[in-house]
Amino acid sequence: MAKNTILVVEDSPTNMILMTTPLTEAGYEVITAVDGEEALEKATGEHPDLIVLDVILPKKNGFQVCRQLKTAPDTQDIKIIMLTSKTQDSDRFWGTKQGADGYMTKPFDTDEYLSAVKALL
Repeated sequence: MAKNTILVVEDSPTNMILMTTPLTEAGYEVITAVDGEEALEKATGEHPDLIVLDVILPKKNGFQVCRQLKTAPDTQDIKIIMLTSKTQDSDRFWGTKQGADGYMTKPFDTDEYLSAVKALL
């Protein structure tokens, strides 16, 4: 059985480690991107099963990336969890409006994070 591939998009090296380590330890194939444009390139080129997407990113923010992926026929079926420090109800609403399948805030609980990932795969 093939491993599920997850694209983690995060510009902070520390947060990248916190977000990718539990996924690799759980047996997922993890690819990474550090800005919105790289996220779009990898999502289109590698078509991961799931994207864990920060909102505050260089070049294109996570809301823009999510909207672009969810409106493109080739990538609209990829599940997206926004994982961000933006904790306002309006941020959560906006993320859902852009097409996010899940929305979590930092700091996050690893077990909840893995459960959210598993639920979408």
